[in-house]
This record gives sequence, C-alpha cells and structure tokens, in this order.
Amino acid sequence: MSDNSHTHKRHHEYTYRLPTPPRIVVPPPSLGTEPPELHFTGLRATDAELDTSFLREFSLDSILQKNAMIEWQYEKRRQAQRILPWLYLGPLAAAKDREYLAREGITMVFAIRATQNSMNGILQSAKEVCQEVAAIEAPNFFQLTGKLGEATRIVNTHVAKYRKHTEATGNAQLGKVLLFCESGNEKSAAVAAAYLMETLDDFDYIKSMQVCQAQRFCVNFDDTVKLCLRSYWDILVARRSVSKSQSELLESAALENRLLEVPNPNPKRSIHDTRDDDDDDDADMLDGRDPSDVLRFEGRDFMPFMSSE
Repeated sequence: MSDNSHTHKRHHEYTYRLPTPPRIVVPPPSLGTEPPELHFTGLRATDAELDTSFLREFSLDSILQKNAMIEWQYEKRRQAQRILPWLYLGPLAAAKDREYLAREGITMVFAIRATQNSMNGILQSAKEVCQEVAAIEAPNFFQLTGKLGEATRIVNTHVAKYRKHTEATGNAQLGKVLLFCESGNEKSAAVAAAYLMETLDDFDYIKSMQVCQAQRFCVNFDDTVKLCLRSYWDILVARRSVSKSQSELLESAALENRLLEVPNPNPKRSIHDTRDDDDDDDADMLDGRDPSDVLRFEGRDFMPFMSSE
C-alpha cells in the first residue's frame, strides 16, 4: 500500500468560533466620488394622513458634501450636521447649546436614549427654545430596530404639524428636528439612516449609511448596526411589496366596477318593453284599420270584420 500523505492534507484550517454572517462593507466617501442622488418619495401607507408633499419643494441635489474627508475637523464631533433640510444629527452637546438651537431654527429636539429617565434635564432645557421635544428608549440596537418606524413617524408628524401651524399664521416655515444621542455617532446615526431608507426613493441601507457618513464623518456603523439596518431594510421592502399588491388589487376591483357600470349599447328588450309595444299596436287597431289591411282590401266594397252601421 503506497504512502500518499498528500491525500490526507487538510485544505482549510478548523475554527472553533461561532459562525458569523458575512460582513457588510460600506464604501467610505472618497475624493471625486459622486454622492448618491436624493429624491423624496413621501410616507408609508400607514402614514398617509400626514401631508408632507411640501417637502418635495426642497432641492436635495446640493446638500451632500463631496469632500468630507478633507473638510472634516475633529472639533466637528461636538457639533451637529445637517443630513436633510429638516433633519440634523449631532451629539448631546449640540442639544445643550441653546444659541445653536435658536440660530439654526431647530423646532424639535429628539433624543435616542438608553433609559426613560436619562437626558431629562437636557430635554427640559431645550424645551425653552424649541417648540417640541421627543425621545425613544432603546437599551441596545436590537431593540432600537423595532422602534425605527416609530422614530420616522415622530419626525414626519412634527414637520407636518409645524408646517400646517405656520401656514395658518400666514408665514409658512419648515420645521427642523435635531436627532441626538450621547455621542451622535451610534444610535442617533442609525435612526437617521433608517429615516433616509424610509422616506427617500430607492434608498437602501448602504446608501443611507454612506450619506450619514458623508455629512457626519465620525459616525460609527459597526457590524451590529449594519445588520440591524439591513434587517430593517428587508422589512421595508416586504411592507412596500404588500402595499403595492393591495393597491393593484384595489385598482383592478375599481376597473371591474367601472366596466359593470357602462351601459350596453344593444340591450335586450325586457318583457315590459314587449308589452308596451303590444299596447301601442292595439291602440293603432282602435283607429279602425290595421295598416297591413289597407293595401290588401284597397278597392273593395266589402271588408271583413267591419261594422255595418
């Protein structure tokens, strides 16, 4: 028996760690790279009662920074950056700065916090400058995933209500929301990325993270955040697919109803129409002569069934 030791050679080393999903690679903003296009698509079907059509008036073409790597400075970590004309992302220090809130026209401060009692002092202080404050609690990113839709609804509700309120006064203005957590780089950044996915047209989790990183270069999307955002994107895709199917069913049902309501150009005569025609013929006979008998008995002195009187 020949000794073929190479047949027992292992091609791959064994590993004893737990299996992990493949890593999600998000290309960072680079020099000369064109940022993705932003197009506001509106709200979900569940939020159809909110009128946010006015957001289409704002141009999103020139809002993204193209050279964030060059222009970024370390001091900007303590400041807030604009993600959309009505959405800002920043750290806890930005929510404390009353002068900044008043200068930028922030109308709502939105805290993403771990516990219900944290950041209460900051919210109370910001309430003296802003029209409204809000907060959601999420101890970890997995619990935050289930509240991303609620966060989007809170932002859109405030923007729509503020616009409607200012229109009533004759001076329509855009509401602005500041999203913040302790650092402004993790939980609040994940909420901002989820907001982009849900409100922009054809904008997946990769593009959303790229936009947040282009505007605020210090955001930290680790593997856990990426998996949560990808899971939420799958939820949005499934929800939109169901909504599209329901819309198509409603349209087909409406089309069938319209076809049933169209009158028939050649309808069949009913029994009532036949009886009406018979009544008309009887009325003609009562005049004395049937038109068909006039020609047949023309020129005759004697006509049957005629009264002699």
